[in-house]
Amino acid sequence: MVDLDFRIDDVKVEKYSAAPLLLFALHVVNKTPDLPVLNVMLNCQIRIEPVRRRYDGDEHDRLSDLFGHPSRWGETMRSFLWTHASVSVPAVNAERMIDLPAPCSYDFNIAATKYFHGLEQGDVPLHFLFSGSIFYRDSEGRLQIEQVAWSKECAYRLPLSVWRAMMEHYYPQSMWLCLHRDAFDDLDRYRRRQGLPTFERALRALLEANAAEAT
Repeated sequence: MVDLDFRIDDVKVEKYSAAPLLLFALHVVNKTPDLPVLNVMLNCQIRIEPVRRRYDGDEHDRLSDLFGHPSRWGETMRSFLWTHASVSVPAVNAERMIDLPAPCSYDFNIAATKYFHGLEQGDVPLHFLFSGSIFYRDSEGRLQIEQVAWSKECAYRLPLSVWRAMMEHYYPQSMWLCLHRDAFDDLDRYRRRQGLPTFERALRALLEANAAEAT
């Protein structure tokens, strides 16, 4: 029976993708080197573990949208899914290093994006859960297929600076905001009637008008 271990050693931004992408340096170790691994079709669920770090300053307010008032975080703060990743791992004799590509979203309707944006500094505790199929040859040279054990997992602390650098690379000086179609149509109508060139100018005009009414 093949026994593989996995750990994350590093992370970097993929700068030439069509959408935001992080590359995690995945270290695969074959603990049964007498059974040559030909290939691994590896899947990974990446979860965020918010209870594994401290929060200070404005983070309490900015994360209230996700977890409620800080006094309730002991009940409301739970592990949640960030993204899924998959990769085809080439032959593994003793060990192998390979990039694990993790697609990322800047959609603020997604909990993970709100979480990343709510942090001021530090890192993000991640939990990697592995699954997939292992193709190898047994002691008699016969091709075998085996599933990655469900117990295979590892932890990694993603520097917040890496996530911010990725989003700045793909969306420089920009933020993404998703609107319901009716709200978008109303905003577009207002923009055209006011003769404003961009949606940002329309939003600023509305905010300034609201601020003036409040004073």
